[in-house]
Amino acid sequence: MIEAKFFIGGHFLDSQSRQQVVNKHSNDVIGSFPIADDELVSMAIAAGSEAQKALETFPAQKRSNVLDSISRQLGEKESQLAETIAIEAGKPITQALAEVRRARQTFKFAAALAGDIHGASVPLDAAVGSESKYGFFIRVPAGIVAAISPFNFPLNLVAHKVAPAIAAGCPIILKPASYTPLTAFMLAEIISKTDLPPGAFNLLYGPGNTVGMGLVKSNDIRVITFTGSPEVGLEISRQAGIKRLILELGSNSAAIVDKSADLNFAVPALVFGAFAYAGQVCISVQRIYVAQEIYDDFLQAFSLQTRMLVCGNPVDEKTDIGPMISESDAIRVEAWVNEATFTGAKIVVGGGRQGQYHAPTILIDTKPEMKVVNREIFGPVVCIEPFREFRDAIDMVNDSEFGLQAGVFSKNIDHINQAIHNLQVGGVIINDAPTYRADNMPYGGVKMSGLGREGVKYAIEEMTDIRMIAIQR
Repeated sequence: MIEAKFFIGGHFLDSQSRQQVVNKHSNDVIGSFPIADDELVSMAIAAGSEAQKALETFPAQKRSNVLDSISRQLGEKESQLAETIAIEAGKPITQALAEVRRARQTFKFAAALAGDIHGASVPLDAAVGSESKYGFFIRVPAGIVAAISPFNFPLNLVAHKVAPAIAAGCPIILKPASYTPLTAFMLAEIISKTDLPPGAFNLLYGPGNTVGMGLVKSNDIRVITFTGSPEVGLEISRQAGIKRLILELGSNSAAIVDKSADLNFAVPALVFGAFAYAGQVCISVQRIYVAQEIYDDFLQAFSLQTRMLVCGNPVDEKTDIGPMISESDAIRVEAWVNEATFTGAKIVVGGGRQGQYHAPTILIDTKPEMKVVNREIFGPVVCIEPFREFRDAIDMVNDSEFGLQAGVFSKNIDHINQAIHNLQVGGVIINDAPTYRADNMPYGGVKMSGLGREGVKYAIEEMTDIRMIAIQR
């Protein structure tokens, strides 16, 4: 049983109002966390403001050492963290373990970059009237960062917000998802053992519409980094005022399988991309467009491998798919699938639900106006449709309000070049699923998939301001 606490100004604090956390497989209570009120939100912001002064004299070398220490401690607690993620998030233990290892790497990337935040010289004498001037710019911390993180990667997506903030010298206030607060508390315990100044990292819990919006609306917050639904992202953008926004708002990610593709590689990559963590991944494969010539072979192989997936207890190493984060989400996915079949789609594999578990499901004969196609389903459902011409496949991918990442499986260099230059997405993944993400690459979308970029180097740029210096000779 983990009894989480707030972490504000270097101290662990509690409140009388607490909420239980349950095992997503068994629904047994595994811990609890306190709920913040307006006073605690103000206290965290004040702690962040005070920490800004301390961080001004906390050099890059020390920030790098702190980040290295966090990475090392994550390794020491690898098993406990993975088990906590598996239980509170319902993520299969093998995938939870991979997440912990990725988070360690994310903090290592940040440690290396903390000492490499720099500006550049500017040739002012190239401008008429500035012949006797020279200049340069530096990067300075933007100010307090408010980080609102989702349930699906309760450690590594937190790391992608916390690590660059520490590297940049920005105080940060983290509000994790209420479904998965315990992993964030374990990270706070780790950070508390470093030399980071008090208030440079703060942890709050509570509803997004109160605690989250309290942070969003505060004039003392300078950067908001949010991962979640487009609806909440839109509301944040309306309420934030003049702040820098990093918004990762999801997608209905698509993959194109060209007739030249290697199906022995494409099929398992896309099965994993569609159903890993029960499809509850922002870049989960939701749409697959397959060349007509190989459509039947692809569908047969994809269906066979999907039927082999094991649904079960997330802590069992044999489990491929665990429960969804809540029964209400599983019911929503079931309703969307039923709605699609009622209007003409066919179920090839799956389609059933038992409590919080929804079977991995393959749909064919879908239409663009169906929710399973044009909205983010965030569940273990994939739609597979044929295409005749490669340009048609690109148009089918682009027929979406989202644009996070797309995958293209092809050996045809002309088709690959077409995809690179014409797909309206933030990332084009060649010969792998759109689910691919390396933690040092720029990651983010276009259209309704968000604003700004994550990836430690690019998040640091978002969390720093350019200060220009012009000097008269």
